[in-house]
Amino acid sequence: MSYKSSVKSSLIIGGLIAALFIFAIPTVYAQHGPEKKAETYPHENDVDEAEFQAGEMIIEHITDAYEWHIITIGHTHVSVPLPLILYDEGEWHVFMSTKLHHGQGTYKGYFVSHDDFNAGKIVKLDADGHEVRPTLDISFTKNVLAIFFSLGLMIFIFISVAKSYKKREGHAPKGMQSFLEPIILFIRDDIAKASIGEKKYEKYMPFLLTVFFFILINNILGLIPLFPGGANVTGNIGVTGVLAAFTFIITSFSGNKAYWTHIVNMPGVPWWLKIPIPLMPIVELMGLFTKPFVLMVRLFANITAGHIIVLGFISLIFIFGEMSTGLGYGVSIVSVGFTIFMNFLELLVAFIQAYVFTLLSALYFGMATEEHH
Repeated sequence: MSYKSSVKSSLIIGGLIAALFIFAIPTVYAQHGPEKKAETYPHENDVDEAEFQAGEMIIEHITDAYEWHIITIGHTHVSVPLPLILYDEGEWHVFMSTKLHHGQGTYKGYFVSHDDFNAGKIVKLDADGHEVRPTLDISFTKNVLAIFFSLGLMIFIFISVAKSYKKREGHAPKGMQSFLEPIILFIRDDIAKASIGEKKYEKYMPFLLTVFFFILINNILGLIPLFPGGANVTGNIGVTGVLAAFTFIITSFSGNKAYWTHIVNMPGVPWWLKIPIPLMPIVELMGLFTKPFVLMVRLFANITAGHIIVLGFISLIFIFGEMSTGLGYGVSIVSVGFTIFMNFLELLVAFIQAYVFTLLSALYFGMATEEHH
């Protein structure tokens, strides 16, 4: 498979992933800060507006939202409104997030909950005054917008590279082509060929390229605090779960006879571990699901933990600043220093996590297609 066909195929898969992501993120959070709730909101805010809430600030930045909050200046909120799409009681409700006044108001009875169980989710009150979720919530959230932005960026980058290969065929790579070619060759030679084999690696290249660059680009965008960066896409377990599900599905459909025989009736294992209690087959079947589960949790936990640590260092400035202005300035030197260090470390982690996810996926494909003699 040529670079051009691999890239175009990976873009098709990327588009399918984006479409699935809209329906695959089951937990949606709205940004909410320590500001006072509007009068239309059915609950009272007992938090002092002047008090800095580190936990709320961190949760606000690492979770999904019904709007893309950019900055707050005094009582003025600058944000990108997003459409909310709800299906409830046989009717569709479509409206912009501005109707909810940054998560503090109500519209048609719907509001963003601040209760522990439904925190950050769109709810309404039933006849007994209890919060209930709408039947279906497929709202266009912050992470969905970030996903489409990253995929648009991927399409622009790889179509440009494909055109460069076509125009400069037989010539040395130039510009963006020269930057991406070593990475593509690395994925092909050191990941795909080494893990799957030279005979079967080509058909898996589109998926491996898509996954690697999708994770890498979103990891890097998540480190940029300015719009359109800052969304914690790969720190959303719904997103990592979809990526892991793709790996699981491809592995399962790629499995040959030897692969499934090895799971059901592992050769070389004593019979008493198979009969009368099929201990080893149960262990192997559990392994089918633990592998994608580990893929999902590893990426989610590493990216989320990095964001929490960085935000924790930043929070120290405001926590100590409330005690004393001088103490806040003093702590800021240490906090900014550690934040810069963590950002460089997170940049390294962005590459490592993309590499690890791609490598493990390739290894699972290789195990599923390996011929046993």
